[in-house]
Amino acid sequence: MGTAGPAVAVPQEQPSMSFLSRVVGVFFSPGETFDDIARKPNILAPLIVGILATMAFSEVMLVKIGMERIVRTQLEQSGRLSSMTPDQVEQAVSQGAKVGAIITHLIGPVVVPIVMLIIAAVGLGIVNLIFGAKTKFSTAFSVTCYANMIGVLGTLLGIVMMLFGDPEHFNSNAPVPTSLGFFMDQAHTSKPLFALATSLDLFTFWFMAVLGIGFAATTNRKAKSSSVFMAFLAVWVLYVLAKVGFASI
Repeated sequence: MGTAGPAVAVPQEQPSMSFLSRVVGVFFSPGETFDDIARKPNILAPLIVGILATMAFSEVMLVKIGMERIVRTQLEQSGRLSSMTPDQVEQAVSQGAKVGAIITHLIGPVVVPIVMLIIAAVGLGIVNLIFGAKTKFSTAFSVTCYANMIGVLGTLLGIVMMLFGDPEHFNSNAPVPTSLGFFMDQAHTSKPLFALATSLDLFTFWFMAVLGIGFAATTNRKAKSSSVFMAFLAVWVLYVLAKVGFASI
């Protein structure tokens, strides 16, 4: 009878982190977390969280601040009130509030997924075209949705600011004290400068840093997180320049 050969060890697949562990890991151990996400991407749960957080922000803003107040404030800050009669002001506020409320309700379920798709496409282009990776779009989308947990934290902070802050000083363009725009008087600041100031936000840079870590993980670390971050930063600079240019028109 022949003797049995040596037992061959079958490598066991590393168990995937739970959704909650991934969310916590985005903040405290992003490298390990995005390595796990790159191995087993999932989209639905983080996308739903991002949508629900934005919907909660929108509903609190409509109830606590009021769309009419927001539209009136925007008219004051634009300097248009001086050239309008009281009847024209009320008509503009009424119409603007109706349209604004509809748009606000759509931001969560419609705008958030579109923005995530665009960012995922940009990240996919960066790692595949610039760094020669073979990342799939589903993986890129998953990384983006999980990185957006940084944005969810900013959204929750905005809700707290609305609930406990002064509604009269609420600015929908800079709702939290993490951007320079929050500390500026929009009515007495040039539009291009204010557009630039609102773009200089701590959460934005944090989000891009996490995107750098996440998309670097999809390349099996062939690309450095810092390099991917710089690529995202370059795209962001182009976006801000376009934003400032549009504000100056």
